[in-house]
Amino acid sequence: MRRKLKSKPPITPDLQYDSERVAKFINYVMFSGKKATARAVVYKMLDEIKEKTKNENPLEVFEAALKNTGPTMEVRSRRVGGANYQIPREVRPERRQQLSMKWIVDAARGKKGKPMHEKLAEEVILASNNEGEAVKKRDTTHRMAEANKAFAHFAW
Repeated sequence: MRRKLKSKPPITPDLQYDSERVAKFINYVMFSGKKATARAVVYKMLDEIKEKTKNENPLEVFEAALKNTGPTMEVRSRRVGGANYQIPREVRPERRQQLSMKWIVDAARGKKGKPMHEKLAEEVILASNNEGEAVKKRDTTHRMAEANKAFAHFAW
């Protein structure tokens, strides 16, 4: 029998934009428990987005980036009869958001030569236009799921 799902504490929205997604994103940017630094980086990133896109609301661009980088299908390994199969599965909304944020932050961290807020802003703007590393990662994940569709009948 499966164990009971753990109830998660409610996420308090961030102070400046009153958005739960921004608060969650701050946690993904945070490194070594330095939340104040991460908060400063994310707010600078949103200001940079506002400046570069000439958009009054940088949250729209941020939301579009999260929507564009979130995968709908992924592959999970399953051992069947001594062989490992990559089984395509649908991604739950919470995991979709988690992967999306993680991929954006990882793509920004992979770039060199600029402050973190500029790298993040650049990646978010690219992702909102369906370009960039995070979108490539999503496409790769979708391609793998499509290629392994034949093993879908092993899904549990």
